[in-house]
Amino acid sequence: MERRNFLRGAVIGGSVAAFGGTLMHGAAYAAPAQPGSGPYGAPGAADANGIQLPAGFTSRVIARSGQKVGSTNYTWHNAPDGGACFADGTGWIYVSNSEINPSGGASAVKFSSTGATIGAYRILSSTRQNCAGGATPWNTWLSCEEVSLGYVYETDPWGVNAAVRRDAMGKFKHEAAAADPVRKVIYLTEDETNGCFYRFIPTTWGNLSAGTLQVLKAGTATSGSFTWATVPDPDGAPTVTRDQVSGAKRFNGGEGCHYSNDTVWFTTKGDNRVWQVNLATNTYELAYDDTLVVGGGAPLTGVDNVTGSSSGDLFVAEDGGNMEICIITPDDVVAPFLRITGQSSSEITGPAFSPDGKRLYFSSQRGTTGSSSAGITYEVTGPFRA
Repeated sequence: MERRNFLRGAVIGGSVAAFGGTLMHGAAYAAPAQPGSGPYGAPGAADANGIQLPAGFTSRVIARSGQKVGSTNYTWHNAPDGGACFADGTGWIYVSNSEINPSGGASAVKFSSTGATIGAYRILSSTRQNCAGGATPWNTWLSCEEVSLGYVYETDPWGVNAAVRRDAMGKFKHEAAAADPVRKVIYLTEDETNGCFYRFIPTTWGNLSAGTLQVLKAGTATSGSFTWATVPDPDGAPTVTRDQVSGAKRFNGGEGCHYSNDTVWFTTKGDNRVWQVNLATNTYELAYDDTLVVGGGAPLTGVDNVTGSSSGDLFVAEDGGNMEICIITPDDVVAPFLRITGQSSSEITGPAFSPDGKRLYFSSQRGTTGSSSAGITYEVTGPFRA
């Protein structure tokens, strides 16, 4: 999708400054946005599912942990986490990880052209704490283990082909993956307080069985230029991957990752930031930092999974916070899109749009009870902008 580099702001006192949910550019201090005044307006009163949505949007429950999915005979997994959608003829498939250790894995729900649930099944089993991941251009789902020396598994959303462990992509505490079809690489985040940001260069694009793992090198500043360096031993033993390259840039708890139009965005939960890596210029910068919001009242707290829409908006799910999915627009507005009520002991996971961009899927990982066995997966429909 077309989008410009955004949320750079002006250097005010040496840092990017935000104000009232809108980033300030230079001295042109326009009137700040009001809370919730994103492109869809403020979330309204909670609906029957406990979700506050903008006018014109509705929600429905797709699946609940431990219960059959719709009229299928498949029981939905516990602790639903990262997810993605795949076109399936005139319908589509939503895949979802299970952040359970042991026995994590991933499942899928199949929808007809009208959005009716027509199937559900397991696509990955017997793995550990599958947190986030990412879709590939050749229609597979990369499911990542969020454990020390964890693996990436390449899975089939249709459940026909057996999942394959992709050792060449490195052993570390994996979080998310994002495919870049221009440079023919996969970007990877690492959920460690001193983690790194990686890219995997397959020997053959479309085949992840072999390739080169590299790590981003840069200074300690929050913006600047960067280079890539090869990780000598992707196996991570005896030296972990993040400690093998001198000058590798550290990030505090890498989480969600999204690529579009020569840019990759990723979140870091330890400092509540959204980072923007500009691949055409080999530079990086902060796209969002709640500590720089003038006057406090940061609209986005607990950054986690992230996805993008065809309009160029980013949708960032909160791990905790006040259980919101916030939107970051190309014109620098940061505002809540939706809020889940009555589930303060949970987190929002797996945001993903249907192929036509008209439906947004996501989960509340621990539901109303705060237990991994109480996860709820939702669908929101409405006038998403193209």
